Amino acid sequence: MTQWLFPPAPTPSLPIVGEARRFPVRRVLCVGQNYAAHAREMGADPNKPAPFFFSKPADALVVDGADPAYPSATANLHHEVELVVAVGEGGAIVGWAVGVDLTRRDLQSEAKAKGRPWEAGKAFDQSAPCGALTLGVLPDPDAVIELKVNGETRQSGRLSDMIWDPAGILAQANALWTVQPGDLIFTGTPEGVGPLVPGDRVEATIDGLAPLSFTVQP
Repeated sequence: MTQWLFPPAPTPSLPIVGEARRFPVRRVLCVGQNYAAHAREMGADPNKPAPFFFSKPADALVVDGADPAYPSATANLHHEVELVVAVGEGGAIVGWAVGVDLTRRDLQSEAKAKGRPWEAGKAFDQSAPCGALTLGVLPDPDAVIELKVNGETRQSGRLSDMIWDPAGILAQANALWTVQPGDLIFTGTPEGVGPLVPGDRVEATIDGLAPLSFTVQP
């Protein structure tokens, strides 16, 4: 029996709609600028030939209705609503969820300007709120994806606006890694990203999937 120096951390997981079973999370990959309007919003070329990826630690997930805390070292926290792809056995997509990629935009912008990695801006604690997983095929590939803050719509688009669809994203990820069961992929965000402050109530939805809502804590 393996003896540990200290108890291992619990395995991060997502609830599954209508089931007692949970989805164990191995790692979280994220796609940058996968909606043309958002790419333009961020000053990038929306006709980029291949998606690019960054990652978050699995324990950055915020699940089961928990509320993330406003992170340290930033004065410009942004929301980015995303379709989340869940990978199961055989490397196939087995389910879908609504996620929000929280971003310390000031730290990300500084890193980008200096040609440095984005981890401090993207991969911080509690940076990946995610709703319950819906198994099976995507209910509607043209579904509306939307995010509201305090009842005001900030982001709204359709999944069909993605530059790379989920199957294409998975194929590109497999060219860079061996995608395995338990991997999640955040597939990019539509335009309208913007700031959050403590006390803001966020409601993120994609038609046909379990909604995600949370309040930013101080």
